[in-house]
Amino acid sequence: MNHTIAKVVVIDQNPERGRILVDGLRESGIADVALIQDSIDVFSRITDFDPDVILIDLENPRRDTVEQMLRVSEQVQRPVVMFADESEPDLTRRVVQSGVSAYIVDGLHVNRLRSIIEVAIARFDQYASLGNQVAELRQQLEDRKLIDKAKGILMNSRSMNEDEAHAFLRRTAMNEKKRISEIASVVIAANRLGL
Repeated sequence: MNHTIAKVVVIDQNPERGRILVDGLRESGIADVALIQDSIDVFSRITDFDPDVILIDLENPRRDTVEQMLRVSEQVQRPVVMFADESEPDLTRRVVQSGVSAYIVDGLHVNRLRSIIEVAIARFDQYASLGNQVAELRQQLEDRKLIDKAKGILMNSRSMNEDEAHAFLRRTAMNEKKRISEIASVVIAANRLGL
């Protein structure tokens, strides 16, 4: 596993620990590293830097700090690696559910940073792929509902059977160079307007 990791943002309020992380990342071959040591306008600073990965190091994860970091994680849509010295089960569950790609408790070893980041990227890519598949399946289901409703309208208004209604929608879509679901939407809208 050897992903290209060009830019990393490190969020750490402890200057000494943050510097160790930055140095460790640079030693592992990642030259472009930004260190954020406060919570002022974190989201826009991360967005401006446009990192491949976000590394968050929380010494003692207080719930409000973790919640703020999780909101950042959800907004930026990048792999996030979160380190904490200690954790509680509810907090761990919340972190994992929020989509953090790797949550490492009591185990920050600079020599393992690159491999942890690579695993986090792979996991992020896997979840993103699953999310895309779910969205695609939802869209297919919505399209199927529209098409079925349009077929019902055509069957009632034009005395077509189901196969004829489907063939009509498909033929119209091909002629108009549109998707069948788009034509189905037009049929449904026209029916609502009484056309």
